[in-house]
Amino acid sequence: MRVGVLTGGGDCPGLNAVIRAVVRKGIGVHGFEFVGYREGWRGPLEGVTTPLTIDDVRGILPRGGTILRSSRTNPFALEDGVERIKANLAGDGVDALIAIGGEDTLGVATKLADLGVNVVGVPKTIDNDLSGTDFTFGFDTAVNIAMEAIDRLHTTAESHHRAVVVEVMGRHAGWIALHAGMAAGANVILIPEQPFDIDEVVKHVQSRFEIDYSPILVVSEGAVPREGGEMTLQSGERDSFGHVRLGGIGERIAAEIEERTGKEARAVVLGHVQRGGTPTARDRWMATRFGLSAIDAVAESDYGTMVALRGKDIVRVPLIEGTGELKVVSPEEYAEAEVFFG
Repeated sequence: MRVGVLTGGGDCPGLNAVIRAVVRKGIGVHGFEFVGYREGWRGPLEGVTTPLTIDDVRGILPRGGTILRSSRTNPFALEDGVERIKANLAGDGVDALIAIGGEDTLGVATKLADLGVNVVGVPKTIDNDLSGTDFTFGFDTAVNIAMEAIDRLHTTAESHHRAVVVEVMGRHAGWIALHAGMAAGANVILIPEQPFDIDEVVKHVQSRFEIDYSPILVVSEGAVPREGGEMTLQSGERDSFGHVRLGGIGERIAAEIEERTGKEARAVVLGHVQRGGTPTARDRWMATRFGLSAIDAVAESDYGTMVALRGKDIVRVPLIEGTGELKVVSPEEYAEAEVFFG
């Protein structure tokens, strides 16, 4: 059997660990051959391939990013996209495809599975917003990077007695902000699921200034104010999946704090640093187990499924369970963080 592998969407710590596990077990246990597709769905769409042997995956476990590269290509945005993918898979002698990605990449995989393509999904996203799995790999690394940055910002904020607003990733789900903010002792955490009242935010900040404390606020890029609640856009351009580029909510909030309190406020945007670099031990462990389970699903012809973490077990669920709806922060989980506001 010949198996194709691709990584799509935003890069994520742990992708290489999945590729390594798939290839090592696929060749060593099942006797499969592999072909890597370059740059996400662009690979099978345009027939852009690279060899994947045991030699090719040596030493990649601790490396961030993906040796297969990635893109946000959407074959369903093209009139003949599906036909081209099917033709290229057949031409490359590929019997099954392992797609490693988030909401968009696995959304394409779900549609292709419905159209008869033999595909198995592996969930990845630093946002941790895929349903069907308790956690996605990449999330732990992103949270630890954000937490360390916030820890460092505490000391510089105290030195200048100013407020610091830390903007982290999170378009529709605030998991990174929630976990990193709680772990690093943030005084306010703002997430997309809970529209915020800027008056309340300023009141929390002012109360900290009054006790000679320098407040730290953590905000997801997709957070919106309760009044006129629209996302803050970096640009109005959309990618092939219809997403606009977010950015700027941290600056907006910092400007409001300065104007209303008369105190200095600075915004820090962590951006892509959150998903770069070497993965944590937990993400390497999870990604490796996902890869081992995914290649077993191929060996058992269990297509149209996604591997997932449930408790301590790796299970398989229908792809639609991972992509049908986003996993978001509940009001109860957010309420735990609110105890520490102000």
